[in-house]
Amino acid sequence: MEEKVKELVDPSIKDLDLYVSSVYYSKEEGVKTLNVELDSSNTIDVNLITEATKIINPIMDDNGFCDDIEVLDIHSKSKGDEQDEQ
Repeated sequence: MEEKVKELVDPSIKDLDLYVSSVYYSKEEGVKTLNVELDSSNTIDVNLITEATKIINPIMDDNGFCDDIEVLDIHSKSKGDEQDEQ
């Protein structure tokens, strides 16, 4: 799933200097969430996340990724994460 999301989303957010660093499901208090984590070589502020969300949300809806979830969480990668950049 992660590779498919990257394939669909990355070209659309490239002009924002963003890319998908990871995609994963989580469940907290019974709420199933699909997390799309973004990264960049630059600082990612809330305005950039908002702009990216407007692009990503329809892509995720149109391709059925949101059919079995309650929340789509698009957020930036926390600097200092141990995950490898891709």
